[in-house]
Amino acid sequence: MRLSRYFLPVMKETPADAQIVSHQLMLRTGMIKQASAGIYSWLPLGYKVLRRVEQIVHEEQQRAGHIPMLMPTLQSADLWRESGRYDDYGQEMLRIKDRHDRDMLYGPTNEELITDVFRSYVGSYKDLPLTLYHIQWKFRDEIRPRFGVMRGREFLMKDGYNFDLTKEDALHAYNRHLVSYLRTYERMGLQAIPMRADGGPIGGDYTHEFLVLAETGESEVFYDSQITELKFGDRQIDYDSVEQCQGVLEEFTSRYARTDETHDGIIFNNQVPAERQRSARGIEVGQIFYFGTKYSEAMNAVVDDGKGGKVPVHMGSHGIGVSRLLGALIEANHDDKGIIWPEGVTPFHCGIVNLKQGDDEADGACEALYKSLTAMGLEPLYDDRSERAGAKFATMDLIGLPWRITVGPRGLKNGVVELTSRRTGESEELPPEQAVAKIAQIYGVAAA
Repeated sequence: MRLSRYFLPVMKETPADAQIVSHQLMLRTGMIKQASAGIYSWLPLGYKVLRRVEQIVHEEQQRAGHIPMLMPTLQSADLWRESGRYDDYGQEMLRIKDRHDRDMLYGPTNEELITDVFRSYVGSYKDLPLTLYHIQWKFRDEIRPRFGVMRGREFLMKDGYNFDLTKEDALHAYNRHLVSYLRTYERMGLQAIPMRADGGPIGGDYTHEFLVLAETGESEVFYDSQITELKFGDRQIDYDSVEQCQGVLEEFTSRYARTDETHDGIIFNNQVPAERQRSARGIEVGQIFYFGTKYSEAMNAVVDDGKGGKVPVHMGSHGIGVSRLLGALIEANHDDKGIIWPEGVTPFHCGIVNLKQGDDEADGACEALYKSLTAMGLEPLYDDRSERAGAKFATMDLIGLPWRITVGPRGLKNGVVELTSRRTGESEELPPEQAVAKIAQIYGVAAA
């Protein structure tokens, strides 16, 4: 993509109504535009990052054996009355009527709808275990939407639902989701800590939230500092192995880590040495639940148990806030110049800055770099505008691409370009082909 042809409405000034860094930077970089309170249009740069995050979520869900589908945003109130949640959910639910005066709602979550899908087609234990998921827009009518996409009313969420014959099988599904979530967040360059949480309107006694530590987090959290030293890394996990998944759960949840809703000061003081006790703020980016037969009993989602009887299936639900993750990523990765995208989610893999647009040699070198990178399947953003160098650097720093290749007549006379890391600010001069090879190595692609 060439910046002269791209839609990137950056702002020099920080919007007065944006209270936290992620909201400020998403507006300044032209990632989003508010349509109404808590509802945003996703402009090209923001949409690219959103799709990068969504793709990682899809890949890790399917790696774990979960099956993608898509459910509608609007749901019938009848299903929610069947489960008993229609009147209980509260004013966060947007209730509407269609032209036939039927009660409808804009889905805040999908337990009822997926249970109806399941009971319509599955009747035997032989079809279990089964986990279905989708990534879809949700709506919760927050009384006070704020902080941009961190606490919006309309948001993109991955929600998955497991159906199992027994509690033991369902708890394995719970553990499997925990493992897949750890992989997902680390691929994005985030450390998301699983913490004991409250079931809320979803229900269930088994639930963990995944929180990213940040000063602007809306949750107060208490934890053993040792937990921040844990990394999932590149280990290979057999998702069918109960022992392996249980082992990861124990590794990442055996140390004290709780949100303020479930925090117990006595247990905290007894379990955690004083020098390792920490309290901080956290941003919730996902949650997993096991709630047993709460919905299957209410909605008659039963299967033949192979012994001549019928039993309600055990269920859990598992969510990742896809759009909210962009806010969390920026809160965890920025400086006073702008965003610093981790390589796993960056909208463009690198930027190309032409210091002398219109110079035949500089133009030709930039075109060659652009073609070499795109030939490898990478997406560079080429700043080919007739702007001064300082303005080009400021734009690249603001939008936060991890790597920048700077091309100018002086360097080309010596046969080099400048490769700069956005995170460290360190630069090195390299021949153009070596700069391309290094970018390819960073992103794990083969040179063309």
